[in-house]
Amino acid sequence: MSISTIITAAGKNSRMRKDQISRNMDLKNKLILPFMDKTVLETTIDNALSANIDECIVVLGHYAGEIMEAIGNNYEGSVKFIHNNPVDVGLSTSLFNGLANSQYDYALCITGDQPTVSAETFNKMIEVSQNSENPEKTISILRRRKTGLLDTAEGLGMPFVAHRKNLMGYLENEDDNLNPILRKIFDDGYTFYGIKEKNKKELLNINHYEDYLSLLD
Repeated sequence: MSISTIITAAGKNSRMRKDQISRNMDLKNKLILPFMDKTVLETTIDNALSANIDECIVVLGHYAGEIMEAIGNNYEGSVKFIHNNPVDVGLSTSLFNGLANSQYDYALCITGDQPTVSAETFNKMIEVSQNSENPEKTISILRRRKTGLLDTAEGLGMPFVAHRKNLMGYLENEDDNLNPILRKIFDDGYTFYGIKEKNKKELLNINHYEDYLSLLD
């Protein structure tokens, strides 16, 4: 089973910007804040590249120029960067655009603000997907509540592994957050399998400045 990784890095950064304004800080996209001697996004990309994947695609949109300036040419030859056009679209559209540019049957879907999710956890997701009875109709996903076979998709989001074309069928013509779409997939009879985190920090996305500070501890 060949795996494409899709990393969405196209958001408005609105909650982080509000926090930075309230703290009288210079405005800076959360994805280029320093993290582990790199940036948040670079750490996410490096963790993905360390997993058992076959290609890596990063989807850019808002602040693409700022992000690319910070990253420079660090990923030339190892990462494909694509740009949303138009820019002002929802997460589901960003993910669809990344999947449309990938070449393999399965996709590991990640958000750029998940720098603490390890390659080990990504590999567990891939392994569960590969070994399931019906990989095309299985979603292997970082758990939020229970682990193992799940009885609901409530509260779930990225990262997860899914069959690329099947997922695209649900994302096409949608412009929404992912949870309502995952709930629809679940209702259609897909198997959802929750993967246990390596540590509690893997469960935290960087939405607010406090989230960022807590991950630095």
